[in-house]
Amino acid sequence: MTRTASIERTTNETSVRLSLDLDGSGKAELNSSIPFLDHMLDQIARHGLIDLSVEAKGDREIDDHHTVEDIGICLGEALREAIGNKAGIVRYGHAYVPLDEALSRVVLDFSGRPGLEYHIAFPKETVGGFDIDLFKEFFQAVSNHARITLHIDTLRGANNHHIIETVFKAFGRALRMAIAPDARQGGIPSTKGAL
Repeated sequence: MTRTASIERTTNETSVRLSLDLDGSGKAELNSSIPFLDHMLDQIARHGLIDLSVEAKGDREIDDHHTVEDIGICLGEALREAIGNKAGIVRYGHAYVPLDEALSRVVLDFSGRPGLEYHIAFPKETVGGFDIDLFKEFFQAVSNHARITLHIDTLRGANNHHIIETVFKAFGRALRMAIAPDARQGGIPSTKGAL
């Protein structure tokens, strides 16, 4: 059984094509038109061991908001499609990732119930010219469309780049854990029998 998905989303604001393979090797082909976001998406692919391809164009003459959010929407939809009915997966994932002075924790659950708890105190408003508020929009879109419960906490950090990189790496690691096949779990990992 292949766990892959391809999503295309075209609006008056953006055009996004995204594909992923949950059982990949961490390869990424990224052209979001936002270099810093590409760098962060690469962290998800490499640390999640998923193959990820993103091609996006958006109304960046306005700002990056629509492009970032729509990539998050597509990633969430692709995760939901590729994971299927969730039979035989671990379901929960968590990771702590340090980078120099920064330390972040990500915990997620393929619960079928979208929810984001996002607790990051950034020392500055931008990183590499990128508006840091958009990271919350990205993860909100992923959570909503993948239908996952997602908790993101930065425990400490003084450098914006380090902080956000620990978040994306931890998300990739937590995702890798949650989607892993569980040899002891033959069915749906829930007492309800459905997720």
